[in-house]
Amino acid sequence: MTFQLPATMQVFERGWLSSNNVLFMGRDVQADTALVDSGYLTHAPQTLALVRHALGERPLARLLNTHLHSDHCGGNALLQGTYGCHTAIPAAEASKVAAWDEDALSYRATGQQCARFGFDALLALGDRVSLGDLSWEVLAAPGHDPHALLLFCASHGILISGDALWENGFGVIFPELAGEPGFVEARATLDLIATLDAQVVIPGHGRMFGEVDAALARAYSRLDYLAGDPRRNAENAVKVMVKFLLLERQRIALLDLPGILASIPVVASAMRLMDMATYTSVSNWATASLIRAKAARIDGEWLLDA
Repeated sequence: MTFQLPATMQVFERGWLSSNNVLFMGRDVQADTALVDSGYLTHAPQTLALVRHALGERPLARLLNTHLHSDHCGGNALLQGTYGCHTAIPAAEASKVAAWDEDALSYRATGQQCARFGFDALLALGDRVSLGDLSWEVLAAPGHDPHALLLFCASHGILISGDALWENGFGVIFPELAGEPGFVEARATLDLIATLDAQVVIPGHGRMFGEVDAALARAYSRLDYLAGDPRRNAENAVKVMVKFLLLERQRIALLDLPGILASIPVVASAMRLMDMATYTSVSNWATASLIRAKAARIDGEWLLDA
């Protein structure tokens, strides 16, 4: 389905390694341009190329992040270095970014890359920001990430949902892997979205969609399933982590995969919930699961993306 967004908005739908990017171009040629989310580090040159092509000679004045997982802010540093763009991040992440604490920011925990970036402003619940000559309300969206945010334009019924709601689900509920609450928070976020009169959702991954009630029903069902047994959330997390590695690297030697997983702390947390004692066993399990789902394939000694 094709959606008619305001002329001041453009969505770059990316592959699953990088988040979608939302570009705004307002009436003020020099000041009123902005990008929401910047994708993963290895795709940063692609992000820059997309922005340059769309803006032409116009500068990118502002950059905003829905949350600071690596696939949503990995292009920040390159965009800042190229445009010197004013950058706004979720308020709760300020001290972590200022100190560049890669443990607190989850980059070490997930074994993912993110080039260091700075910030100029903070986004908090209740803030209003002007993007593309439209007014957007900043809303809290904990669950997948405790400090994630939504952006909602009530006048046009447009929701930028990050990883809080996709057409078919939502992002991994990472806090639960660390023994912190996440399922209740994710449900509260879905409840909040249900109260909004959203006509179009721009998710962090996947295509835009308009059947919001149907997407919410699928998300609630998925959340009920995961919350019914924490092992399910852990298994989902491991599959997602291995798939992300494949998207990033395209192929991984089967003999190397256990060692790679051993270097990712979040996998150890998931293994405890899965009652698996060795990285070889979780590697074999993840490989078999992805192959069954046709999300990976084996070619000789290699596990390949599919």
